[in-house]
Amino acid sequence: MSDRMTQSRGLLLALLLLAAVLVLAGPLFLDRFTMNVLTRSMIYAILALTVDLLWGFTGILTFGQSAFFGAGAYATAMVLTHLGGAPEHFVLAFVLAIAIPTLLAALVGWLSFHQGATPLYATVISLVVPIVMTQLIFAGGQSTGSSSGLVGYPTLALGAANHFRLAGVVLIGFGCLAWVFVRSDAGRMLVAIRDNEMRAAYLGLRVQLVRILLMTVLGGVAGFAGFLLANAARMVAPEIAGFVFGTQLVIWTALGGRGTLLGPVAGTLGIDWLGAKLSGELPFLWQLLIGAIFVVMILFLPRGLAGLVPRRRHQGTPPELVAIPTRRRADAVGPVLSVRGLGKSYGSLHVLESIDLEVHRGELVSLVGPNGAGKTTMMRCLSDGTEPISGSITVLGRDIGGLPPERIVRLGVGRKFQLASVFESLSVADCLRLARMSLDRPSLLRRSRRIGLPAPAIDILRLTGLDGMLNQRAGLLSHGQKQALELAMVVALEPELILLDEPTAGLTKAERAMIGGVLQRLSGELGHAVILIEHDLDFVRIVSQRIVVLHQGRMVMDGTVGEVVDSDLVRAIYSGAANA
Repeated sequence: MSDRMTQSRGLLLALLLLAAVLVLAGPLFLDRFTMNVLTRSMIYAILALTVDLLWGFTGILTFGQSAFFGAGAYATAMVLTHLGGAPEHFVLAFVLAIAIPTLLAALVGWLSFHQGATPLYATVISLVVPIVMTQLIFAGGQSTGSSSGLVGYPTLALGAANHFRLAGVVLIGFGCLAWVFVRSDAGRMLVAIRDNEMRAAYLGLRVQLVRILLMTVLGGVAGFAGFLLANAARMVAPEIAGFVFGTQLVIWTALGGRGTLLGPVAGTLGIDWLGAKLSGELPFLWQLLIGAIFVVMILFLPRGLAGLVPRRRHQGTPPELVAIPTRRRADAVGPVLSVRGLGKSYGSLHVLESIDLEVHRGELVSLVGPNGAGKTTMMRCLSDGTEPISGSITVLGRDIGGLPPERIVRLGVGRKFQLASVFESLSVADCLRLARMSLDRPSLLRRSRRIGLPAPAIDILRLTGLDGMLNQRAGLLSHGQKQALELAMVVALEPELILLDEPTAGLTKAERAMIGGVLQRLSGELGHAVILIEHDLDFVRIVSQRIVVLHQGRMVMDGTVGEVVDSDLVRAIYSGAANA
């Protein structure tokens, strides 16, 4: 472990100890008003952390955490109001305060992220849920207190000081758990989904399920925060479940610095406390002053309060690359890929027509043709069963029709895109770890110091120098390095069928030759089936066993390298002399 990392962890531990001391000793020197305001602010900060995990780390802009918070608070208040303050009722209130928001969040998550949902769904639903929750409270009559809320019910007999301490301890505890999780192997999935949802899916990660589970868990956390508020404040009102409060949480998170955890906590504590202070001293001007502060921060601190802290990247010791045994391929029974009568149209435009193709284990088949021939469209059809097509596509005997990319990856298909597709905010090492997560279950609590990869993937890294850049952020790599990294990620999946769309674009001549050797090893020695799109016919001639020629959406030739390269038809197609 490097000295810098040791110092960083020592500083973090010192900050945690300081926060714990302030929370535990705070009631000894704070006045009653400040203590009550900060108790509320710390509970709100727990909510801000949930917003940061959803929006800052995963890219889910949500205004709905207030609804789950309100559901937890009202479940607590209604049980204690109508059933009384017996110990078993406090237990029931606690259980319902977590269970109801968790179930509600699971439903909202499913509606927002079910198969076929667009990114707009999540934002629209998160806008609607707080409005619906508020209307249900208004319509609840005496059971919910309608617009007046509920007050005067029994609460936990802790006293103001211990409610302050409880809120602080929960905030510190949840903050630590969140910090550990986002730095773990599994936590890297959140940033990967935020950065590049498509690449995450094409690594076999169940993106929609991750989002639903995250929203479900954080809905339960919001409900627990509602339980704390209902007891500490001794009242609940419809506003805590509403859209306006949900928007405030988003603003506090943004002004604190989203994607930092500490920033949203600091922003919430500071702004909520300042608002409470100014509302008493300047009752007619405080909102104007708060608004002015917001404008100034947006103009001069676009990263929020976190922007005041210089960014420091602790490289540390790079992880160790470890070659793992390649999974034994199943005995060959028929082709790996079988395409029958494939057609793809966009309205009246026919992009692919009547494509028939079989690819077997150990074959490297190059797909060539001029621009617009339909090559990339065909790759998309082979890797995404939700694409509307005619005909059929089977992988290892299974029809992929209707299957999303992540399920096709799990069947044994890996795809490299035409433009390098990596996770720009993550390190090279994290990108490689993500490539293995559909095969090796990641830890929720730690980041592994070793990365197990099949030997061909390590070969690609070594041949292109990426093995010495594991701590480098992927977004800072050159175009050619990104191409090599994406290829290594695809190979790390150990797919039966590898789909490569111009994998050598941007590489030097020497690097292209080395990648060509790796591709030949993948097919010839290791038995992978490979389909390669490549415009460099000299490269195609060297690495291929078969060449398939597409022209105007039709397969016009399928033969050996010699038959195709020396064909008059191919020369005519590339010269533009051939007709459909």
